[in-house]
Amino acid sequence: MFSVARKIFGSANDRKLKPLRARVNRINALEPMMEALSDSALKGKTAEFRKRLADGATLDSLLEEAFAVTREAARRATGMRHFDVQLMGGMILHSGAIAEMRTGEGKTLVATLAAYLNALEGKGVHVVTVNDYLAKRDAEWMGQIYGFLGMTTGIIVHGITDEERKAAYASDITYGTNNEFGFDYLRDNMKYSLDQMAQRGHHFAIVDEVDSILIDEARTPLIISGPTDDRSDLYIKIDAMIPRLEEDDYELDEKQRSVTYAEGGMEKIETWLEEEGLLEGSLWEPHNITLVHHANQALRAHKLYARDKDYIVKGGEVMLIDEFTGRMMEGRRLSEGLHQAIEAKERTDIKPENQTLASITFQNYFRLYDKLSGMTGTALTEADEFADIYKLEVIDLPTNKPIQRIDEDDVVYRTAKAKYAEIVKEVRECHAKGQPILLGTASIEKSEILDNLLTAAKIPHKVLNARHHEQEALIVADAGVPGAVTVATNMAGRGTDIQLGGNFDLRFEQEKDKKEAELGRELTEGEASLLTSQIKADIEVKKKRALDAGGLYVLGTERHESRRIDNQLRGRTGRQGDPGKSKFYISIEDDLMRIFAAERMDAVMRRLGIKEDEGITHPWMNKAMETSQRKIEQRNFEIRKNVLKYDDVINDQRKAIFEQRMEFMRAEDVSDVIVEMREHVIDALVARTMPEKAYAEQWDVAGLREALRNEFAIDLPVDEWAAEEGVANKEVVQRIRDAVDKVYEAITTTVGADQMHRIEKQILLQVLDMRWREHLQLIDQLRSVIHLRSYGQRDPLNEFKSEAFNLFHNLLEELRATVTRSLMHVRVQQAPPEQAQQRPAPAQMPQRPAPAQMPAPQPPQVPAHETHLDPDTGVNEMDPADTSRPPGPELQQAEDDWSNTPRNSPCPCGSGKKYKHCHGALSTQRV
Repeated sequence: MFSVARKIFGSANDRKLKPLRARVNRINALEPMMEALSDSALKGKTAEFRKRLADGATLDSLLEEAFAVTREAARRATGMRHFDVQLMGGMILHSGAIAEMRTGEGKTLVATLAAYLNALEGKGVHVVTVNDYLAKRDAEWMGQIYGFLGMTTGIIVHGITDEERKAAYASDITYGTNNEFGFDYLRDNMKYSLDQMAQRGHHFAIVDEVDSILIDEARTPLIISGPTDDRSDLYIKIDAMIPRLEEDDYELDEKQRSVTYAEGGMEKIETWLEEEGLLEGSLWEPHNITLVHHANQALRAHKLYARDKDYIVKGGEVMLIDEFTGRMMEGRRLSEGLHQAIEAKERTDIKPENQTLASITFQNYFRLYDKLSGMTGTALTEADEFADIYKLEVIDLPTNKPIQRIDEDDVVYRTAKAKYAEIVKEVRECHAKGQPILLGTASIEKSEILDNLLTAAKIPHKVLNARHHEQEALIVADAGVPGAVTVATNMAGRGTDIQLGGNFDLRFEQEKDKKEAELGRELTEGEASLLTSQIKADIEVKKKRALDAGGLYVLGTERHESRRIDNQLRGRTGRQGDPGKSKFYISIEDDLMRIFAAERMDAVMRRLGIKEDEGITHPWMNKAMETSQRKIEQRNFEIRKNVLKYDDVINDQRKAIFEQRMEFMRAEDVSDVIVEMREHVIDALVARTMPEKAYAEQWDVAGLREALRNEFAIDLPVDEWAAEEGVANKEVVQRIRDAVDKVYEAITTTVGADQMHRIEKQILLQVLDMRWREHLQLIDQLRSVIHLRSYGQRDPLNEFKSEAFNLFHNLLEELRATVTRSLMHVRVQQAPPEQAQQRPAPAQMPQRPAPAQMPAPQPPQVPAHETHLDPDTGVNEMDPADTSRPPGPELQQAEDDWSNTPRNSPCPCGSGKKYKHCHGALSTQRV
């Protein structure tokens, strides 16, 4: 019944495509008119469109004409003309949806349509790619079209300067990687003035390989971090203990990817830690919780993270590998000491742990955009997640030419040895008849096993994995040559099409460079033209040979956890109507089968009498495999969803802090905010020491007086006020406010009103940043233990929300108190005459004498250029020469206030020692 209705009315996807086809016809009708325009007239269309927008037109009303202009510009600038299905893809992107387009259908060119149209508004368009190579390639390649139409193109890649970033974001269209866009957002919210910020908003983003970026990479958040204490010796000592454990000392669950100590294993670790002198008392005492954490991370490093699968060691560094693309993730490190545990395991240099300074998930970063869209070859399997998390609809586009690829059923073997023997045999036959073959593996380890087997069989081949990352484009470009054998670790988001016969552009560049090197000069126009015709003729001959042999053969050597990755591998063959073939060879010993279906499948094969070297092919096998993959995908979705639920709690707080920060940066004068904070602190002090409904004899007058000395550097006769008959705490509050305001006015007069406004703004921003960083650390710690509340029959997420709210409330209270304390302690220090000529004297907080009711004003001085604040006291222990800090006065801290310094923080005196080994130790001795 359903199939009959589908034939009559079409599928839901068909109904979405129908109105797009009508618009394509109207765009095609405009083509003769666009072809008749001169280059300058075509370029002038951009200014015309912008004027029409300014006059009230909408982007949607300009779509057909703008797309026709873009197509004509592409034809003239690059020689490529958009197909009709590509025009439909552009419309889907413009509508804020995901276009599923098969590999080889020209997604890079499709993006230019929506990017040009939306860039007309002048708010900037971001085109997001999965790596720096694609960002550069696409920006330079498609930039020809934008340049032809009078628009600018920018590139954001790792390693460029702040000035280059700012210029790139100021362009009409900006290409870059998801990591760089996300990190720039976080960095911008750590800057101290608006003109230092790189991004100018989040208007419209087109995400290439949208499933890879918004699904696969969304498992882990982006984190900007700073170094903490070096604990290399501790990591090395604990790492040496793990190989001494036996199998029954820990419990490994590969399905859940978790490992925990058994009781016996924990007892052994405790004994060994005592022998090393690292443990005092029981391992479970609160002060030893760090040792428990490091012991757990060392166990995870050994039992869950495998070299050449999860990471490689290159140049003495542990480099993580993206499990979906097989690429190295430079600059990415595992958090919470896990990366250091792996470095200890591999005997490489151990870099200090980091503390979180700023973080955001990809989900919450991309939800900042007013309009978001994406394109990929494989999104339908994750359509529910795109709809649930990003409110994005997936629309499947037909191919430009019918697909001729043959997808054969999987072949399942009982052992990996038998599977590899059959693969080598198949490769030899394909190579002999001139059929190009691409072998897909799921890890570097497996690709190297194949490499060795093919080498032993004397079959010429190339290997593409994280070790040969630099040659990626060349290896993929040659993978379509007759008889080529290419072993690749995952093919997600490679961005370079495998073209039968070879890739003309890359081959032309190679041979041109070679000839010019031989001649010692550049090729003439005639020589370049001759070389072009020779290469094109050779490619045509080779393409015919490859087609006659059956086209590209994609051979998967095992199934991946995600069906999308398998589909991306299949999609490498059969591009633009070419013939092709795909097939997966599987063994029960493969990771996926071993973990999820090994025993059941092995029993079935034994019952059927299948020998070790025999393979079995049946649609049921395919269905069983797909069911396993679907279960894993669902589990991974739940993990990502759960991570997002927790991050959504922090995201609300992050938005509030970042928006408040932007307001402070935009404001010329924040004195009103400072006054409110000061009054709030006074109200809270009085409420705490002189509760409104308490009797006068219950008031803590001495505590209030001491707090006023510490917080405001002022001594007031509050005990005398409290003794007055009929005095209320509201009157005490007002008297304190008046006195504090007079002191603050005196400080402002001494420093100078304009300079004081700058100091206020700078201290406000710095303290906000410091308290936010502390808050993130507390949140990280809370998140790591909140699941334990479930043992008390309480919902961890609700508990997390409640606790996070309380922490945020404390953050705001501490913010007000620290800002107020810091500003009330600002004093002007006069430099000695000989130094005064060299540099201006800084405003400081001196080691002050007992506070007076009104400090005597000192001669105003121009403050120095640095301000550094401590989270607890208003002074930061960072290097004063750090030029990344904002301009402002240099502040010091009164020794009276050092008691609030965290024990493991550097001592505020500047000795370089920890506080507990410096003035903290002295304080203890005094006690």
